Parts: sequence; C-alpha cells; structure tokens
Amino acid sequence: MTVAEQAGQLIMTGTPLTDADAVTSVMKRNHVGSVFLHGRSGRTAASLKKEINRLPSMTAGDATIRPLVSIDQEGGQVQSLRGGTWGYLDDAQEQGTWTSTRLAAVTGQWAKSLAKAGITMDLAPVADTVPSGTEKRNPPIGVFGRQYGSDSAAVADAVATVTATLHDAGVMATVKHFPGLGRVTKNTDTSSGVVDTTTTTDDAYLRPFQAGIDAGAGAVMISSATYEKIDPDNRAVFSSTVITELLRGEMGFQGVVMTDDVGAAKAVADVSPGRRAVRFVEAGGDLVLTVESSQVRTMMTALSSRARQDPDFAAQVEASATRVLELKDEAGLLSCE
Repeated sequence: MTVAEQAGQLIMTGTPLTDADAVTSVMKRNHVGSVFLHGRSGRTAASLKKEINRLPSMTAGDATIRPLVSIDQEGGQVQSLRGGTWGYLDDAQEQGTWTSTRLAAVTGQWAKSLAKAGITMDLAPVADTVPSGTEKRNPPIGVFGRQYGSDSAAVADAVATVTATLHDAGVMATVKHFPGLGRVTKNTDTSSGVVDTTTTTDDAYLRPFQAGIDAGAGAVMISSATYEKIDPDNRAVFSSTVITELLRGEMGFQGVVMTDDVGAAKAVADVSPGRRAVRFVEAGGDLVLTVESSQVRTMMTALSSRARQDPDFAAQVEASATRVLELKDEAGLLSCE
C-alpha cells in the first residue's frame, strides 16, 4: 500500500443509513476503508445489503480489501435499525437484568440479521458503568439507559456475553467508551470540557472493558473526555497514557483502537480535523471515526503528509493499518486471488 492508502484505512466515514452508498466517491478519492451507517431506519436487510455491496473495495497486490461497515445497534434509543423486520430491542439497562442465556439468545438473533445485511461491525456493547442513583445526572449514558447496570461485575458479565455472541455471528464488537463515561456530568457529543474526576488506572469500573477484551472484542472505542486521575493534561482520545500505557500495556489489548466521533463532537471542536486524526494516531490509536464525510480529505491528507515527513509516525501509520487489516481479515473482508 502507498502511504495515502494506509492513511485511508485509518478513517471511518459516516454515511446515511437510508443511503448507504452515498459516500462512494469520497471513499474512492481518499482510499477510505471503513464506513459508519448513521441515522434510523426500518429498511430491510436485503435493500441495505444492495447498497453496502456497492461500496468500493481496494486492491493491494493480489488482495481485495472490502470496507468495514459499522452501525450503532445497542437497543433502546440507540438502535439504528428498528421497526419492520427488525423489531425493537430493549435498552441495555433492561438487558442487564436478563440471564446470560437470554441475553446471548436475543443478541444472537439480531446479530445474525446485521450480518445478513452486510454489517460487519457493531459499535457496541457499552461497557460504561453508571452508579446507582446518578443516572439522570449522566447525560451520555444513564439518561438513555445505555448501561447494563450499576455494578461493574454484572456489567462485565453482560459485556462479555454480548461481545462473544456478536463475534460468533461474524460481527466485530466494539467495547466503548474507554476508560468510561458513566461518571461524567456532560456529554462529549454536545459539550466541551468533559472531565471525569474519579476513574483511576486500577478502577473497578475498568472490569467491563477487560471482560470485553478477554471475550474477543475487535475494537475498543476511546472516550473524548479528560480523566484527571489518569492523564489530566490530555483528552483520552489524544492520550498515550490512556491508549498506549493503560489500554495496550496494562490491559493487554492488541486490536483496533478507535475514536468516538471526532467529526461533529463538541469535545474536540477546538482542534482542527487534521490534527484530531494525527494526535490520535500519535497517542497509539488506529481508526478515526468522523460522521462528517466532508472532513475525510483533510484527515487523510494530514495523516499521509505527516507520515511522509516523519519516519516514526510512518511506522505508526503502517502498524495501525496492519491492525485494521487484521480485523478485516477476521471479519472475512480480505480475499486473495
């Protein structure tokens, strides 16, 4: 791969769920390797798959590399495909009260439907634990019932079950939002200066993330909040302390590390789009998610330009692209002639 092609593999661009292949020209122009289907729809798996099949693949040597296709399918208010043949999935707070047998059975049903539609990655499960009684003061997770519970051990069990079941259905799980958004009082999507003053590097609330990793998570999504007791000087998404030292080092995760949305999120609005991508990869991350496809060119150019100027950064880009390709191989998206 050229440097630009490697950089393109490090970007996941948003595209409307109702028009999945609308981003085709952006992908071709910028070698983009992954897409995120955003919005809500009750369209059939068959109609969605037709559009997903039209998304461009890449050729490298004798290999054909198809794009990762991701979606937010958690349940409750965060269920992108709903109604019609999809039905309605209870939110995670309710799912957390089920037995592991029931949770696995229900997850398996809708995971197979995602795979049938051509979706190879779910931006779930949520591994954030929200302390009991604080749900209404936790806008990103608790307000929407996105947590499996208020006990980290129970949340860990649910996360492990969902992660393993998704994997068995051929859908890569994404454990989020590391190292946790369950104790913040603002939402990184809509607010700047989101700070967690509690979480530490040996916090019990990290157990659900470890459980997801141990269960075979394909990716871990990094929060855009700042964690005062881990790295007070950097937002997690730009922190090598969080990504390289804690997640990869202490917790042993060697898969794909991705951002939460850094396209429209207020938490990173003070950093230019190109710098968002570069700073994340510098910190040890791999896959940059932007719901704004208009930012893709800037991000890809910033990554490839920096790689051409800095051999150490070029090595990071190559290592990250390799991890993304390994995930694609696991998802059945690589084929060789």
